Amino acid sequence: MKLLKKSRKTLYIILGSISLVLGTLGIFLPLLPTTPFYLLTAWLYMRSSSKLYGRVMNNNCFGTVVRNFQEDKSIPLRTKIVIVAMLWITILLSAFLAVSVWWIRLLLFVVAIGITIHVLSYRTTKRKV
Repeated sequence: MKLLKKSRKTLYIILGSISLVLGTLGIFLPLLPTTPFYLLTAWLYMRSSSKLYGRVMNNNCFGTVVRNFQEDKSIPLRTKIVIVAMLWITILLSAFLAVSVWWIRLLLFVVAIGITIHVLSYRTTKRKV
């Protein structure tokens, strides 16, 4: 039983680390989501390592975003603006500079619209006074 618990913790740490890397890549790759991977990282670390969980939650770059989302399912306005702007800039550049097939362009726009709707469907974090 002890071995199973230790194996599960190790698996959660490995999966959490992979999720952290994917989330970080998502900052630079428009179709790879960042926040969901960071949320998954926090969840996996919370169940496996309090030290790693603390590092995620206290991270200067994304700790606040994860905490806000966990507490009240909201995204800061600035984050929403950056997400949607970067998404559309990269989709437009990809669609018109790298893709010549019309249906792939259409698919890129459909995905971008879906992601935009998804991001905007979350509440906006209220500023704390």
